[in-house]
Amino acid sequence: MEMLFDGLSAICLISGCGFALIGGIGIIRLPDFFSRLHGGGITDTLGAGLIMLGLMLQSIKVGLTHEMSASPWLVTVKLLMILLFLFVTSPTGCHALARAALSDGLEPATVDDEEQSTP
Repeated sequence: MEMLFDGLSAICLISGCGFALIGGIGIIRLPDFFSRLHGGGITDTLGAGLIMLGLMLQSIKVGLTHEMSASPWLVTVKLLMILLFLFVTSPTGCHALARAALSDGLEPATVDDEEQSTP
């Protein structure tokens, strides 16, 4: 049973780190503000979410092995609350930033803009 929790936790942690890395590269490499905002949203929501899920699986495993202790279950509940908070605030923050940029006059890049800037 512990091997199952360890395997699932490792998959979640590694894939979460992969999404966070891809999102970080996207913030640096993507051409305009709105594309970069999308990269940041992926990092916050999916990357951090999978990392939190992997940590929750580890704390559940510890909670199952230590039957008398309530501390691992408290950690799981706290991680779940952080995860729910991230799932609400990250997309809301990205949406607010995009709306503010649009209202300030920043236009999304189009295919024609990219073709004109390339010599």
